[in-house]
Amino acid sequence: MKKILAVAAVASLAGLSACSVVAPAPAPTTAMATPTTSSPASSRPTPSRSSDAQAPQAGGVRAACEQFNKLYADYKAIKDDANAYEEIYFAAQDAKDVASGNQKGLFTSLGVLSLDRSSAVESGGEVDQSSKDMVRDAVFANAQECTAEGVTLRL
Repeated sequence: MKKILAVAAVASLAGLSACSVVAPAPAPTTAMATPTTSSPASSRPTPSRSSDAQAPQAGGVRAACEQFNKLYADYKAIKDDANAYEEIYFAAQDAKDVASGNQKGLFTSLGVLSLDRSSAVESGGEVDQSSKDMVRDAVFANAQECTAEGVTLRL
């Protein structure tokens, strides 16, 4: 199951990197506008976590960058606990859902790395270098925007 989630996260990141330029959404027309219905939240169970680990709701780039730094610090603090790595994955997915633009890549890559680390802990293997590289690449891709907001991304 974890490998399937990791593959899905990698595919999601590939889709994000293929469309890294954000274009403004077209203005809705009155003739074509239809009411939208909200779909229910994803059916995956989310483990409970403290409120300080929640994703920023509407904080913009600065909040996303700060949230990434916090989640990455939490990730680094874990010592061989597969469930704790999965908690980071779920928190990264929640943060990705409210992030915009390139910041989604930060959380997607951290989620992939967390799942990869969780699998490695359970199997006794090593984390793929490609997972580490994805996080590094996402940090470099967002460094200028985060720095402009007064936040330095940390690895």
